[in-house]
Amino acid sequence: MKNSSLSVWQPTAEDIASANVTELMRRMGTDDYDEFYARSIYEPDRYWRMVMQYCDIVWEKPFETYLDESKGPEFPRWFPGGRINWVDSILAKAKDPVLQDMDAVIAEREPGQVSRTTFAELAKQVMAFSAGLEAQGIKRGDRIGLLMSNGLEATVSMLAIAYLGAIAVPLFSGFGMDAIKSRLSACSAKAMIASAGFHRRGKWVDILGLISATREELTSLETVIVHYSDEVGASGTDYIGWASVLEAGKGHEKTAASMAANEPFMIVYTSGTTGKPKGTVHVHGGFALKIAHDSAVHFNVKQGDVFCWPADMGWIAGSLVLCSALMRGATLVCYDGAPDFPDWSRMATLVERHRVTHFGSAPTLIRGLAAHEKVSCNADFSSLKLLITAGEGIDPEHFGWFQTRFGGGRCPVINYTGGTEVSGALLSSVVIRPISPSGFNTASPGVDVNVVDNDGCTVKEGPGELAIRRPFVGMTQSFWQDDERYLESYWRTIPGLWVHGDLAVRQDGSFYMLGRSDDTIKLAGKRVGPAEIEEVLLELPEISEAAAVGVKDDTKGQKLVVFLVTPELADERTSLLKRIAAHVEARMGKPFVPAQAYFVDQLPKTRSSKVMRRVIRNICNDMPLGDTSSLDNPAALEGIKHAVNG
Repeated sequence: MKNSSLSVWQPTAEDIASANVTELMRRMGTDDYDEFYARSIYEPDRYWRMVMQYCDIVWEKPFETYLDESKGPEFPRWFPGGRINWVDSILAKAKDPVLQDMDAVIAEREPGQVSRTTFAELAKQVMAFSAGLEAQGIKRGDRIGLLMSNGLEATVSMLAIAYLGAIAVPLFSGFGMDAIKSRLSACSAKAMIASAGFHRRGKWVDILGLISATREELTSLETVIVHYSDEVGASGTDYIGWASVLEAGKGHEKTAASMAANEPFMIVYTSGTTGKPKGTVHVHGGFALKIAHDSAVHFNVKQGDVFCWPADMGWIAGSLVLCSALMRGATLVCYDGAPDFPDWSRMATLVERHRVTHFGSAPTLIRGLAAHEKVSCNADFSSLKLLITAGEGIDPEHFGWFQTRFGGGRCPVINYTGGTEVSGALLSSVVIRPISPSGFNTASPGVDVNVVDNDGCTVKEGPGELAIRRPFVGMTQSFWQDDERYLESYWRTIPGLWVHGDLAVRQDGSFYMLGRSDDTIKLAGKRVGPAEIEEVLLELPEISEAAAVGVKDDTKGQKLVVFLVTPELADERTSLLKRIAAHVEARMGKPFVPAQAYFVDQLPKTRSSKVMRRVIRNICNDMPLGDTSSLDNPAALEGIKHAVNG
């Protein structure tokens, strides 16, 4: 890995002394981080009891032990004997004299409207909306689609669903009818809560028509609740207004539903290569506890901090961000618009206006900010304490830029990787250790992560599969009504290990991600991750984005093909191709020089800015595209097809 021996972040004595993880280490009886991590693996019951206390997790009935593995490691039962509704841990802040009048949620809309809600007000709204849902006939265990733009109403809705004991099914705001229908029909959803629409780059995106079409196709969908904005009033529609549900619940509030730790509160669908989405199941004694843990350990969030990580509520990141802030008694800043509207100063002004302390971003957004540095960094960033990047691999240059320019050199950048299936981090960093560019300086405590070969043996040099040796808090409890596919997806590649599907390498005490293992390219008898090749390509200043894929080759088995975005390049592509070949050969060796390079205007990405290499690879190999419901820019596919087919 390039520049892996160089550290971007070196903690000071004050950084170490004030860190949450330092206090957690003290409570575990050690001042050595490696020993602390080891104890989290070998003394899990003690570790998680300590975490529950430190993170102020509210249990209705204490659990008896950490884990029941009687059904095998594939189907663990967490905290048996305990009863918990994780929303209680947030609403308890409303009774804290320090927190009750502090902002819990600040919601900024793309046109500029800003609303603020305290922890005390948030608790009242969640309890009232939960009672309003119950008055609509929604009960414990019912599945409820959540198609909402990020903001206070989406936050209240998610919390109220879990508070009632029902199950939320988050839906990406950019989904079409087929994607919504396939997810809600797969779990027999009884109700849907939706926004009437939202602004995107100054234009109103209407959702009501989509809701109507979906409702006609779903016989199980009995109730549709719509949040109307100033652009769309409730008159003339036959949907139940979000505000009327809230109002109807006032005066009828109840305590939270009493839930066993292993009862579900959320089904999040993640795309599958076969076109059938996988419904990951998250439980009251799993997801939120893992995120509260990660927020304390990795993000170093404390009471009174201000947490902003713009994310769509339809993906796992929406709930992750919500819990990262509110479970820790921090203010959640929501933004529902485009990050570059009206220009690239929007994120900077968001940080300055709300005095954000913790800011998260996908690498694609970071690259956009870096390309427009004059406006993207023209603000007062003095409130920032920590930066986060997640969602895909990030090259060292932009990792360093994020810390030194956006963070002013004062803030560590926490690289964070996990996924829909695992709630939070498998790998991340802690602020008390040096952080190298693009690296993760630790496996997440409580998760027994390793890099292994095809036999499950530890790989000491070179790339291997990222695997987990033991069940871990936050892992999905199978797929919704599909145990067989769950086992096939994670447990049968290497029997006895959870194989996550990522290619990774350990070097100089840090982990580095090399991309999805099914994206692995085999060249000259060696496996190489696409991210490693893309990093080298992005060193050339003319290239702003790159995607590397392996394409079938009759002679070699696979050849390397790259797709490049070069926004300011016009007539110099021939000379650039020569420089690419020379640069890659010098950095990686002649076998890794691309066999073909295509220039495109954009790469196909999800709304969370992940490049969909699978779709690119399938186009190149003349294969069906598979599930494209999470694609945010369908026009990119035509550009890829045109480039490949001429």
